[in-house]
Amino acid sequence: TIGLILPSVANPYFADLSSVIISEAHRNGYTTIVTDSMESEDNQKANIAMLVSRRVDGIIAAPCGDNPALLEEINKTNIPVILVDRPFKDSHLPHVTTNNYTGGFDATNHMIRNGHKRIACIQGVKTSVPNRKRVAGYMDALKRVGLEENAVVVGNEFSLQNGYLETKLLLNSKPAPTAIFTLSNTIGLGAIKAIREAGLRIPEDISLVVFDNNIYMDYLIPPITRVSQPVEEMAKLAVKLLFESIESDKRLSTQIELAPELIARDSVMNLLP
Repeated sequence: TIGLILPSVANPYFADLSSVIISEAHRNGYTTIVTDSMESEDNQKANIAMLVSRRVDGIIAAPCGDNPALLEEINKTNIPVILVDRPFKDSHLPHVTTNNYTGGFDATNHMIRNGHKRIACIQGVKTSVPNRKRVAGYMDALKRVGLEENAVVVGNEFSLQNGYLETKLLLNSKPAPTAIFTLSNTIGLGAIKAIREAGLRIPEDISLVVFDNNIYMDYLIPPITRVSQPVEEMAKLAVKLLFESIESDKRLSTQIELAPELIARDSVMNLLP
């Protein structure tokens, strides 16, 4: 058996990630025990303790919080650990993630190239390394064209509610943004609800770009421009690294960053004359 630690199984992104991991593990003759920390470090500690007590052969984790000590100790002394999606800052734990900085930069630059100067960013969990890098990419894209004074970063959760409430506030701010960049698909869905409740249209009244891809994004009206992460490749690589570590009984130091892709659809209005 292997253990899988996720921060939110309700998030479609992590549901997709876990589906591939479970399938790959099964293909290799392993059963997966899935745990949900619900973005709580206390829950995560309890989940880790349970997996260790079950004597799992390895752990794949998309961790919450910013302290790698417990997982580092387990990886060193007990069970191999591979991080997926969320690495820790300054940790030697092996991981597979996306180049979140490039994704944040490219998404913001896409809006800038379409004439937007007031671009708001709704972020997720502030301690998450992917979140920090997406915000850094957003900030640097604005700085590159002298728009850093217009930067607005709000929010604190990868949740529908966060996207909904923060968008409500942004739409009532003066001056209101002409575009919003949400740092997850769940935040994006909350933003869409708030925009529609305000009687506004995407992209005619406000533009929207979302980080994360999902097939439903093309079924919304309009289809949503988004940054796609290579979820399947990320999950397969994480499982491959874990089985390499299990079979060789050696701890790896491999850290892989995959390229994101900007998928341009119809949710960004071109404001240029």
